[in-house]
Amino acid sequence: MVNRIVTGAHYGLRDWLTQRVTAVLMAVYILVIAGWVLLQPAFGYDVWTELFSGSLMRIFTLLFLLSLFYHAWIGVRDIVMDYVKPASVRLLIHVLVILSLIAYVIWAVQILWGL
Repeated sequence: MVNRIVTGAHYGLRDWLTQRVTAVLMAVYILVIAGWVLLQPAFGYDVWTELFSGSLMRIFTLLFLLSLFYHAWIGVRDIVMDYVKPASVRLLIHVLVILSLIAYVIWAVQILWGL
């Protein structure tokens, strides 16, 4: 029998739960957008811009994107930690992914609020 000493680590439970919560949030967002699109009698640029003119939809969209980025970070990080053995290459990939995700967040805010 293996005696595991608990040192305060969560052994992946937090990341597992985070991925499930972000996946549910992304699914709800996609269902809301799909339902809204299907209920529109005529669909064009003006209808699309009207949807995103409200603050609630912008915040919901930003929350979706943040969930997507965090979900992606956990997945990429786990894959890199499992399959990339040299520590220097692993660190480089982690830094590049983090910088890319930060750039995507800034870009998303610029798009949603026109900054």
